[in-house]
Amino acid sequence: MTIYSLLVVIAALGFLMFMAYKGHSVILFAPIAALAAVLLTAPALVAPVFTGLFMDKMVGFIKSYFPVFLLGAIFGKLMEMSGFAKSIVTAVVKLVGASRAILTIVIVGAVLTYGGVSLFVVVFAVYPFAAEMFRQADIPKRLIPGTIALGAFTFTMDSLPGTPQIQNIIPTTFFKTTSYAAPVLGTIGGLVIFAAGMAYLEWQRRKALAAGEGYGEGHLNEPVNFHEGNLPHPLLALAPLVIVGVANLILTNLIPKAFGKETKFNAVVVGTPAPVTVPTAANIAIWAVEAALALGILFVIITSFRTVKAHFTQGVKPAIAGALLATMNTASEYGFGAVIASLAGFGVVARGLEAIPNPLVREAVTVTSLAGITGSASGGMSIALGAMSQSFIDAANAAGIPMEVLHRVAAMASGGMDTLPHNGAVITLLAVTGLTHKSSYKDIFAMTVIKTLTVFVVIGIYYATHLV
Repeated sequence: MTIYSLLVVIAALGFLMFMAYKGHSVILFAPIAALAAVLLTAPALVAPVFTGLFMDKMVGFIKSYFPVFLLGAIFGKLMEMSGFAKSIVTAVVKLVGASRAILTIVIVGAVLTYGGVSLFVVVFAVYPFAAEMFRQADIPKRLIPGTIALGAFTFTMDSLPGTPQIQNIIPTTFFKTTSYAAPVLGTIGGLVIFAAGMAYLEWQRRKALAAGEGYGEGHLNEPVNFHEGNLPHPLLALAPLVIVGVANLILTNLIPKAFGKETKFNAVVVGTPAPVTVPTAANIAIWAVEAALALGILFVIITSFRTVKAHFTQGVKPAIAGALLATMNTASEYGFGAVIASLAGFGVVARGLEAIPNPLVREAVTVTSLAGITGSASGGMSIALGAMSQSFIDAANAAGIPMEVLHRVAAMASGGMDTLPHNGAVITLLAVTGLTHKSSYKDIFAMTVIKTLTVFVVIGIYYATHLV
């Protein structure tokens, strides 16, 4: 029965990955894959699991993150409509040269994510810059997802010490560490990922150039070219990005002081309602980035009112539609991961990974495997550490391995195989850029392989040097 359950889990995962790669909507096929797995293992629980687990997790994700997706999409669209995006791209092209478009987009994405901006928001915000810059440099548009993935989904997400992304925060609660754990190993790992990723993308660019392949025509979701006279000054155009980054950092520190541990209030309804309790810790990052994005949007509207006003109604509609689609895609994936994690076959996988003798290798393989199965870095790591962190700690203590190293390995491994075809961020990235798995996933997968292998490079460096 256990082998059968394991095969069902693998089949469900393989089916969803295949359908996502073929371009089918995961909003439809994630629940089909999840409920088919339940039907084949516990048929009486199909309806309860759908309502009590899949929909509960899906709706919970929408509740938390839809405003972030929406504000991020509007912010990116206004940057495009105002001419700010083209102004920045034009200035950067003059400064560093068109041949360095890939490096520029990677750096922009890295700065935003390391500054605390959600990687989903970075996708919306950076895409207009990337599309304009790749068009001017005549680099194939199909390379944009891989470029954004390197800048936003890799070294600044969980490798560099101090990054505020959730993948670097989750291990602190299990290992009693800080976000700056293992700064030397994290920095080395980040540099390896950056160098290898850039080498790959530049290799792909040179291949396309030799083959005579340019940006291409007839693409979907193309940012509209700015044709409203003179471009804004580049410093003015940069201001909204600075505002978002700085405001996010400041608000992250101010919100806990302003709200304390929790907020209680009585809803105004008939009768005597129970007070509503909202925990602060679980909402700090969300509230901070929402407010920061709102300030960025307000700045763009105020400084470019005449330009934006003429196209606001029609321009914002596709941005809202894109935010809805991206949110539903990712939420559906989140529900799928929760259902799969509840199946007996998933337990078989988790227990099998416990047989790996080396504690750091066992942790890395466990975390990246569960992240791949669930299609979520944070989800897979939470499940892995929730179930096995104590065994990791005991093995590390016996081998004299510092908790900081466990932290860094877990964080980096979570962002390894999580970006399989069914990953919510991957689907969002492709939807926003108007590209498909068939045209662009191979470059995202290359980043995935580089990121995953680098975890084991870092483990090797630790054993060779004992640097932390």
